[in-house]
Amino acid sequence: MSKETNFETVPLAELSAKGITPDDGQPKSIVLVVDDEVVIADTLSTILNRSGITAMTAYDGKTALDIARMIPPDLLLTDVVMPDMSGIDLAVSIMDIAPNCRVLLFSGQAATKDLLATARDAGRDFAIIAKPIHPRQLLAHVSESLESPMPIVLENRRDADLPMRAS
Repeated sequence: MSKETNFETVPLAELSAKGITPDDGQPKSIVLVVDDEVVIADTLSTILNRSGITAMTAYDGKTALDIARMIPPDLLLTDVVMPDMSGIDLAVSIMDIAPNCRVLLFSGQAATKDLLATARDAGRDFAIIAKPIHPRQLLAHVSESLESPMPIVLENRRDADLPMRAS
């Protein structure tokens, strides 16, 4: 003997409005966000998480390395100028742990050009974006970095509808 059960139908748009999305079975990209300014790191992680990208947050290079050893990221999004370990040194170390990890650096300081030149001399070519960054622009750069098979250099790039601003 079977019992008939009726379930209420809920429109997908209503679920989406509540932040509930169907799991398509595809693994999500993991982005490790690192900035010594807690508010910036947390804000960037929140933007990524709300956009369906799994973001992990660290506030210093040592913690970021510990996280990367446990869960290798697909993308490192890190500030360049941080105490104890620069974002470039962090990127090189994480790429030793996770060789397929893409790197996207961000900075609000002009001094990063010298650090980038040093990295390029060592055979590392990293993409960099300027702070502050609009959330749409951040998501566009993260998506492009995750989809790109080769490192991309955004240093001199200007998007027509998403202008970069240096602070």
